[in-house]
Amino acid sequence: MSDAAILTLNAGSSSVKFAVYAQGDGPALRASGQVENLSPTQQTRLIVERGGDKQVVDIEANDHAGALSAILGRADVLFGGSTVAGVGHRVVHGGTDFVAPTELTPEVIGKLRTLEPLAPLHQPHNLDCVEAAIAAFPDAVQIACFDTALHRTHPFVNDTFALPRKWFDEGVRRYGFHGLSYEYIASEIARTEPDLASGRVVIAHLGNGASMCAVRDGLSVGSTMGFTALDGLPMGTRCGQIDPGVLLYMMQHHGMDADQIANLLYRESGLKGLSGLTHDMRTLEQSDDPHAREAIDYFVFRIRRELGGMSAVLGGLDALIFTGGIGENSARIRREVCAGMEWLGIAVDEDNNADNARDIGTGRVRVMVVPTNEELVMARAVGAALSGAH
Repeated sequence: MSDAAILTLNAGSSSVKFAVYAQGDGPALRASGQVENLSPTQQTRLIVERGGDKQVVDIEANDHAGALSAILGRADVLFGGSTVAGVGHRVVHGGTDFVAPTELTPEVIGKLRTLEPLAPLHQPHNLDCVEAAIAAFPDAVQIACFDTALHRTHPFVNDTFALPRKWFDEGVRRYGFHGLSYEYIASEIARTEPDLASGRVVIAHLGNGASMCAVRDGLSVGSTMGFTALDGLPMGTRCGQIDPGVLLYMMQHHGMDADQIANLLYRESGLKGLSGLTHDMRTLEQSDDPHAREAIDYFVFRIRRELGGMSAVLGGLDALIFTGGIGENSARIRREVCAGMEWLGIAVDEDNNADNARDIGTGRVRVMVVPTNEELVMARAVGAALSGAH
């Protein structure tokens, strides 16, 4: 299998991120990129990065099968004549049954389809991409890697809602998400900071989707996300924490049905809803509109509030780690989150923060910026399956 290639696919609602690895003694990155703007109303683009070179090509594709076809159209560049022996898929929701990387058989795919209502922005697209990849690579091993799996180590009190017990038994519980990102960060800290790996760490995955995770001894013990990927922090278009009484009010006094409320909570809220402008943090940071400022203020406020909560879950704090698109790149958000947090042991060096340095803290608590790599987590899982170790 030394000349085998591993393909990883991370399908979102309007994009497909991909990476190609040579298997060998361990996954070695060959190329990466994404298909973005998957929509019949926008120009879809294929972006390919290889060896420092970046190509951007306009393509014709408005669904995930079309995106995969466009990626395969660059097979000579991506695979270099190697056979694709395995494909790793990010699958957002694994429910209670899937707690480790799993081969995607028809039975498994059927079970995962039943979880689509729990992650409507992601799960259907994840599985559409799975079926397109199976058609394209019928002889390859197809492995699902679940965003919920890492959080199955939560204690009961962090998993349950205060509802009659039958609902918990039916699967209505806090699942947590962004598990592949947290798994990578935890493994990277274990590799580079062994003393810290056994400590109390809060990881803030901040991007268009955003959440925070409390990690002790490398295990997830708490997450800001819950039953779906709506809870906790406000996100690009998702609301984050909300009083369920608000939803009852919308139903009872404004006649909104489930589909209207779902559209509101998943697609029209968060930074986009608060600002009335956009979901994109870069645009909001550059805007003089007071509503943009208020959207950022609320985002920061919720991160700070959840940081206190996650620290309480852990019984203290040894490190705060920022990751994700906003966490890795926005010095402003990191600075505002950490401002006035000396009581918790957090202080930030302005110059290091502005440079997106790995270590930006000056206080007792380590404050770090660590880029995530969900694709490598998937490639490792596929490599393990191909070697028979999985």
